[in-house]
Amino acid sequence: MGRMKQDRLAEEERRRRATILGELRREQVDVFCWCNRCAHNAVVPVEMLVAQLGPDFPVPDVGAHLRCSGCGSKDIAARPAWPSLGQVTRHHAVRKDAPDAPDAGETDGARMPAITAGD
Repeated sequence: MGRMKQDRLAEEERRRRATILGELRREQVDVFCWCNRCAHNAVVPVEMLVAQLGPDFPVPDVGAHLRCSGCGSKDIAARPAWPSLGQVTRHHAVRKDAPDAPDAGETDGARMPAITAGD
């Protein structure tokens, strides 16, 4: 294979590699984790993950080291928790005119349990 083609392929591979925890720590971005079994989700502090897994650990592989505190599953997906406008979808509809619909910003007081570090 020619040198130019090797260089181009190497550059493409560098661009495709997964983000590592050290990069997120530098940008002060935590890790968003989602349980593929029960849909529970949580944001895990990047500092905690760097302390446990190291700064060179790939973010997509973080989920293999976590356990959902909601259902106990180890089938966790992980991605950077990029700053956003918040959750943009709901998995169930809430009619605003329903008698028991919460007012804007009001919650039922329930707290979702956090996703915890696995064994």
